[in-house]
Amino acid sequence: MSKYVKYALSAAALLTLTACAGGTEEAEGVEGDSSTASSGQTLSAVTDRGELNAGVNDQLPGFGYVDSDGNYTGFDIDIARAVAAAVLGDADAVNFRPLSAQERFTAVQTGEVDVLVRNTTWTASRDTEVGLNFAPVTFYDGQGMMVNADAGVSSLEDLEGMIIGVETGTTTELNLADQMDAIGVSYETQTFDDRDALIAAYQAGSVDAWTTDRSGLVSSFAVLDDPDGHVILEETLSKEPLAPAVLHGDDQWMDVVSWTVFALIQAEEFGITQDNIDDFMDSDDPDVRRLLGIEEDLGGYLGLDSDFAYQAISQVGNYGEIYDRHLGPDTQFDLPRGMNALYEDGGLHYSMPFR
Repeated sequence: MSKYVKYALSAAALLTLTACAGGTEEAEGVEGDSSTASSGQTLSAVTDRGELNAGVNDQLPGFGYVDSDGNYTGFDIDIARAVAAAVLGDADAVNFRPLSAQERFTAVQTGEVDVLVRNTTWTASRDTEVGLNFAPVTFYDGQGMMVNADAGVSSLEDLEGMIIGVETGTTTELNLADQMDAIGVSYETQTFDDRDALIAAYQAGSVDAWTTDRSGLVSSFAVLDDPDGHVILEETLSKEPLAPAVLHGDDQWMDVVSWTVFALIQAEEFGITQDNIDDFMDSDDPDVRRLLGIEEDLGGYLGLDSDFAYQAISQVGNYGEIYDRHLGPDTQFDLPRGMNALYEDGGLHYSMPFR
C-alpha cells in the first residue's frame, strides 16, 4: 500500500465532508455572465472543425499534466478524449487549452473551449449566475490542508496566527473562511495566480500551509522536493464534486457530454473494457446492445453515430480503467476509489439507464 494512502481520498475521510462549496462569482475570479448557446450549436461547431476544444489543467499530476514528452495526460484529459471519441470517432482529435482557475469560466462563456474538464467544482452560483451546465460528477472530492510534517500542526485549530496559501479563482478561500470562523481560528490568507506558484511559496516557507481539493494535495506529492516532509490534515473542509462543464443553453451538447460520461460508468458496471469490448458485440443482453449501439440508435437522439459509446470505451476505456490508469494502485498516488467507486461497491457513481 502506498505511503500516501493515509492522506488520500478514502471513503471514511470524505464522508466527513462538512460544508458545501458555495462561493460567489467575485470569489471565483469571474463576473456573472448571461452568455448562452443555442441547442445544437456546439456539436455542429465541433464536427465542422473536426476537433474538440477542451479546457484543462496542465499543472495537476494525475488529473491534467504535460509529461516530459509534451503530451497531455491525466484523468481529466482522458474524460475529454472520451468525448472526442464519442463525437468525432477519434480520441486524439482534441485541442487541449490549459487554463488557470481565473481563466476557465471566461473560456467557456466566450466559446474558446467546447467543454471544461479541469477539476472544477459544481456549485449553485456556477450553475446559474456564471452560466455553466454541469455533466455528471466524474470525481467526488473534498477540500483539505497540507502542512510541514514537523510544524507541530495536527488540526485546523493549530493553524492559529499562521499564513495559509490559496489559489485565486477557486472556492477554497471562502470554504476556508467558513471553517475557520466556525472554530474561531485567526489566520492570514495569501493568494496565488496558479498552483505552481502556490507550491513554490509553500516549499520556500512563505506560507505555513496551503489548501485545495484533497486530490490536488495528494497530486502535489509528485512535485514536492521532499514528499515525506509533508502531511495532509485529517479534516475535510468542504464538498467538492468535480464535473465537466459546458455553456448553458445548448441542451444537445450537454446531453452529448453527459451520456459520454454515463457510458464510461455503465461500461465498468457491465465489465466492458478496452480489451474485451468486441466480445460484447455478440451479447444477447439488451442493455449491453443498447449501450454499444447494436440495437436502438440512442446515439442518433444525441446527433451522434449509434456507436458513440463503443468509440469512447474502445479508445479510452471504461471509468474504472481511466481511474486506475492515472490514480490507481499502479500509480504513485494509489488513491482508493472510496466514493468514486460504483454504487454497487459502496461508491456514488451510477449511470442513468441506456434505453
